[in-house]
Amino acid sequence: MARVAATTAAVAMTALAAIQLLPVQRRNSPASGELTAPPEVTAALRGACYDCHSSQTRWPFYSAIAPLSWLVAHDVNQGRRRLNFSDWNAYASDPQTASQKLNRVAELVERGAMAPWYYRLLHPGARLRGAQRRLIVQWARQQARRVDGVVTEVVH
Repeated sequence: MARVAATTAAVAMTALAAIQLLPVQRRNSPASGELTAPPEVTAALRGACYDCHSSQTRWPFYSAIAPLSWLVAHDVNQGRRRLNFSDWNAYASDPQTASQKLNRVAELVERGAMAPWYYRLLHPGARLRGAQRRLIVQWARQQARRVDGVVTEVVH
């Protein structure tokens, strides 16, 4: 029985070592246009959102260790695909898209769905407090209304 356990452990350690050879892309591309917001909003977004939703990801040590590296890279890529604050100009050039993004930010932050629980577990500083949450929601909704006003004026 001890021999089976030792063999299993050796195989597991070999597999863990082997998967370290599978590369994962962890990159931060240059920003094409940062979001402009009041300093308090920017600080809250940077602390809670930018690691997954910007090109300014702070890659923690475990993001270089497979299989965690795969999960982290996947989450960052998905987060950037959905919303990338570093490419805000791409949204701002299309007011309807900007409005949708801002309303979605307000909705998810208000519900407490962002940042995800597993991220907050590893990054306690990313937990938005009630006042920060309200500040982001209020700002995002206000900006969405402003952008919607621009769309309405252009349409009429």
